[in-house]
Amino acid sequence: MGRERTSASGLEVELAKHKGIEIHGGSIRVVFMWRRIRCRETLGLPVTKANIKHAALLRAAILHEIKTGHFEYGRHFPNSKNAANYTAVKDERIGALMERYKPLKAVDITPMTEEKYGYALDICADLLGSERLAGILLPEDIQRLRTKLIATRAPSTANHYLATFSGFLAWCEDNNYCREGLAAACVRFTMIGREPDPLTKAEFDQLINKGCLHVQDSAAITLAVYTGLRPGELCALAAEDVDLESGQLQITRAITADGTFKVPKTGKPRTVLLMPPALEACRTLIGLVTNHEPLQIKIYMNRHESRTETVTPLLSPKTQARKRVINQWYVPTSWNTKWAAIQRRSEIRPRRPYQTRHTYACWCLTARGNLAFIAKQMGHKDFTMLVEVYAKWMDDESSNELDRIYRNIFNSPSS
Repeated sequence: MGRERTSASGLEVELAKHKGIEIHGGSIRVVFMWRRIRCRETLGLPVTKANIKHAALLRAAILHEIKTGHFEYGRHFPNSKNAANYTAVKDERIGALMERYKPLKAVDITPMTEEKYGYALDICADLLGSERLAGILLPEDIQRLRTKLIATRAPSTANHYLATFSGFLAWCEDNNYCREGLAAACVRFTMIGREPDPLTKAEFDQLINKGCLHVQDSAAITLAVYTGLRPGELCALAAEDVDLESGQLQITRAITADGTFKVPKTGKPRTVLLMPPALEACRTLIGLVTNHEPLQIKIYMNRHESRTETVTPLLSPKTQARKRVINQWYVPTSWNTKWAAIQRRSEIRPRRPYQTRHTYACWCLTARGNLAFIAKQMGHKDFTMLVEVYAKWMDDESSNELDRIYRNIFNSPSS
């Protein structure tokens, strides 16, 4: 009896020496944390000092493998009912996974987009911790990331980072590097106060008559307002894109901030029909570049495919330049600078250059233009975006709209 008491006491002392070793159902059990989960596995060994020491060594080996990212649950506990669930996700660190993901994503995007994506991914990795295991991330971690991003950044910037990181997490989910649902946790922030802010007719007149010091500037702004071109499309226009006789403009390219040419945002060229002010603006701009030499440029369809064209810049810094060495093309950033100076001189409320596109849409909608036609002119796939973004301008005008519709129905040839 005394020997049994002494033996039991000795086992208790031995157990006390080793953290994470306990007795369960007359057998030794190891306890450890993995991927934020408390794991308990019974070894099926009788309770002896030797077996307790063996369990402690096993647990120490497991903790080392977890720390170094080489732990395989099924190898240590092949008969465990938890093995299948716990081994579904591989142990990889966020930083290492990101370096593997970047070149795989790069094949589908342009070099400049790759640079922007890489910067966004690096920021998110730093905020989360690049050395953390992707397999232990929880939706709570992504929610905390959102909080950190919005604390020091504009909603548009935070949303860009979240969208980019969501793509990375979706790739991780597809390859079993993290649990499902993390990509969905990258919820974008609601954009408040970013609705269209179009120019009024009076403000447009001030821009042209008071803000513009050169005929090229007034013609460029007129063209932007009366066509709804994106800034990158406007800056990439060539004289060869304009057909003055038919009153049409071909949009086949855009230019990025680093001077790289690419296809338009939708990936497809489009034809823009020119209103009289836009047609006259094109005529003016073509006249200004008549003596300019055509340039050979490369337009990237994607990272691996490009086409070469020889064209004359329609809107060129060279037209107004006094220096001999000057860029041949405006890029969106340099156009932003010029636009800001024109607004400042005109003394109107400052807006982003993109508002000229919104101005075109709003003016067309308040004039009761056909939705499908306007969407096609602006390069939208359909008129869904027009309805979502510009509903205010569609609803604003004409209490006599019903009468106008009725008259058109009554006077149509099929009546």
